[in-house]
Amino acid sequence: MKQKQLKQFLDEQVLKINTPGFIPADPISIPKLFTNKQDIEIIGFFAAILAWGQRVTILNNCKKLIELFENQPHEFIINSVPKDWQRFEGFVHRTFNSSDLLYFIDFFHQYYNEHESLEELFLQGLKKEDKNMEHSLNYFKVKFFERNIHLKRTEKHISSPAQNSACKRLNMYLRWMARKDNAGVDFGIWENIDPSLLLCPLDVHVGRTARQLGILTRPQDDWKAVIELTSNLKKLDKFDPVKYDFALYGMGISKQSLVD
Repeated sequence: MKQKQLKQFLDEQVLKINTPGFIPADPISIPKLFTNKQDIEIIGFFAAILAWGQRVTILNNCKKLIELFENQPHEFIINSVPKDWQRFEGFVHRTFNSSDLLYFIDFFHQYYNEHESLEELFLQGLKKEDKNMEHSLNYFKVKFFERNIHLKRTEKHISSPAQNSACKRLNMYLRWMARKDNAGVDFGIWENIDPSLLLCPLDVHVGRTARQLGILTRPQDDWKAVIELTSNLKKLDKFDPVKYDFALYGMGISKQSLVD
């Protein structure tokens, strides 16, 4: 397809998929259960981090977390003490277990007692000249584990470009929080991260569709592929490149025919 045709095609797919009907089966449905900004940030972060495997299992385990947080993630995290966290013993989602969860809770306990929003931490890693969130993502991981009271295994649950990881779940989380439109899916509650800096969440579905369309040539789903894909999406919309995640992911999971 020529670029003009490709843009028209993908824009049409975004309009079809980026609708409230997308929400119920997607992990974004978990933070959609809340209206408080901090609750959305916290439970949204967990929903993004746990977003691998079967969707039903992801959603069920996220709902278990909400119950353990007594349906008030932010309130519970800032006011609880370590002895209150015993209830999380035994929680597991694939390789994410209670030792990982307890460190995440401890991090948020410290962080939200000193800061209003998690956006602040991502902003600290941004440089004025940055064209995307790469430095911010690297900074976030360093700061997340800075206290060094965690098991080494827990670090694998927060990816970073420095590891050449695609950082799919963190890029998806950033899309949820920072991307703004009137469709009602993404939250857009972070006002200081420009959507033009966001990077496309890359997984097997998105990668397959992007390669079929010729907007991704790199065979590996890694950070270099994320940069290549997002750079090509910026040619279609430099202000909101990650809106095309809806089209690429939606077509990928439906295995829709892309070319005649």
